Amino acid sequence: MTKEFTHGDPSLPAGVLIGASDDVSQQAHTAWRKAVAGVLAKSRRVDAAELGDEPERLLDTVTYDGVTIAPLYTPADALPEPSLPGSAPFTRGRDPHRDVTTGWHVRTRHGLGVGADAEASKVNKAVLADLENGVTSLWLALGGDNLAHSVLAEVLSEVYLDLAPVVLDAGGEFTEAAQAFFAVIDNSGDFNAADVEASLGADPLTVLIRTGQDLFAEAMALATEADSRPGTLRALTVDGTVFHEAGASDAEELGACLAAAVEYLRALTEAGLGTAAALHQIELRHAASDDQFQTIAKFRAGRRLWARVAEVAGEPEAGNAPQHAVTSAAMMAQRDPWVNMLRTTLAAFGAGVGGADAVTVLPFDVAIPGGAAGVSDAFAARIARNTQLLLLEESHVGRVIDPAGGSWYVEHLTDAIANAAWGFFQEIEGVGGFRAALSCGLLGERLAATRDQRDADIANRRKALTGVNEFPNLDEDPPAASATRADTGELPVIRYAEAFERLRDRADAHLAATGTRPTALLATLGPIAEHNARAGFIANLLASGGIAHINPGPLNSAAEIAAAYADAENAVVVVCGTDKRYAAEGSDAVQALRAAGAERVFVAGAEKSFADAGYQPDGFLGMGIDSVAALTGLLKTLGVK
Repeated sequence: MTKEFTHGDPSLPAGVLIGASDDVSQQAHTAWRKAVAGVLAKSRRVDAAELGDEPERLLDTVTYDGVTIAPLYTPADALPEPSLPGSAPFTRGRDPHRDVTTGWHVRTRHGLGVGADAEASKVNKAVLADLENGVTSLWLALGGDNLAHSVLAEVLSEVYLDLAPVVLDAGGEFTEAAQAFFAVIDNSGDFNAADVEASLGADPLTVLIRTGQDLFAEAMALATEADSRPGTLRALTVDGTVFHEAGASDAEELGACLAAAVEYLRALTEAGLGTAAALHQIELRHAASDDQFQTIAKFRAGRRLWARVAEVAGEPEAGNAPQHAVTSAAMMAQRDPWVNMLRTTLAAFGAGVGGADAVTVLPFDVAIPGGAAGVSDAFAARIARNTQLLLLEESHVGRVIDPAGGSWYVEHLTDAIANAAWGFFQEIEGVGGFRAALSCGLLGERLAATRDQRDADIANRRKALTGVNEFPNLDEDPPAASATRADTGELPVIRYAEAFERLRDRADAHLAATGTRPTALLATLGPIAEHNARAGFIANLLASGGIAHINPGPLNSAAEIAAAYADAENAVVVVCGTDKRYAAEGSDAVQALRAAGAERVFVAGAEKSFADAGYQPDGFLGMGIDSVAALTGLLKTLGVK
């Protein structure tokens, strides 16, 4: 599986570059480029000629996969048109007959507690309620005592399995769960077994990562049995959310999934299955994030990649494995959890537009142990379900197959993600495959590097988490308890918001213990019009660490500054004003605050804004700082343990 990856079908004609050399288009592009240069020159305080012939390149952004995203795409960026849905490489969808009146499968997850029949009855009621209210597919988490046929039969009582596909999730107990499911099929007279569609959820490589158990041979035996039974039964699920939650970029997740799936494919054929039959035993599961364009392109690229594997294996038309999208658990925050509803809406939209066959929206309070205070599980589940139903029934997102197809941006992004993922896959293959990459540290090291880069962007607030490091709600009630990170084996499970949430937890604990929230004083120099921008920036920064602020309004003299400090008596003071005001009054303000007894004095802005001042502050709080480190220091100064 080391052949070169190529996009599209080489037999297709090249894309038509409509208007690429048209004089009017060229003139319009030249005018736009000139306008860009003018804006950038003004903001950077340079002459436009200094920005070069392509000033728009300064607006390029680079993803964690090293993919460059341009600020504008034109007909000159057109790529060859992908083949139609249902045809290899399946970029535009795996099903040529997809019912556009229903769109993708709305798949909800239900878990059983350990053992009791009463729990099975409760889950059955929830399952039937879901199916009556728009859900079309079920994801059942099983384990322990509830793997008995009688328990699963009760859970699926009155469920027509020929209409609602089922996915099992039993970790290392996948064989027991599958056998219980087979018994349900065999003992029911409500449907034809040949019409049943199900994924049995065996993922021995994930089990190996999480527990160290090697159940590979057992999974291959289950796949052989599934292939011999009637219906559409897929034994193996390649779960990319494991890599996503450990920090993987989109291409890294796809590349790691591809390596795991290829390992399964090799083992299946060695166990005696034909290549086409082996390919049909595999389902892919990927995380969908709130970056909607990345998510759209990711799912399109994922199909293309698996089709390439099938092509190399000699069965190109069998490379249409179904994709199950799950909204990212890593992006979910404990703080201001209502924002998670918006995150999951964007993720579900991206997955649906990207052509996922089934989508699971996680409850908005999934990151909070026990759920959000005062919110029932039924409410959280209903909102998650209705998020998809709104997209399908009201927004009609599913009415068009591959609605993003033909977008110059999306096609380029799909191509770039696919190539980056294929490169990572080849890197894994180069060290001996998935298990070798895991044992030698390649996989963990690559994901850790991306995770560290993302963490730095979040800490520096280059990557915004609304309600966490940007626009936090300081007055919200804290979660009942923070989650304790479980031992998950080789790859960790980490949410993006955790570092800031720990700061908020410390500040809230201080409030609960002392009755007072840690607070900083803003020494606001000059009129509101001058200091408001930096005062707002600092208030937002402080709140992201659980620190309140006092804004006394315009301070126009050293005496007023000293009086404001005397009224507040805060250990931390942040001077806020313009660079011009700092040059004229900044040194005197710092001197007045120190004379009044301020323990630590900071300035809002970059260090260069205070370069010529006589009295220097203790530090600068500006754009691009490590906010987590800065807030940790401020909390310590304010006496927060």
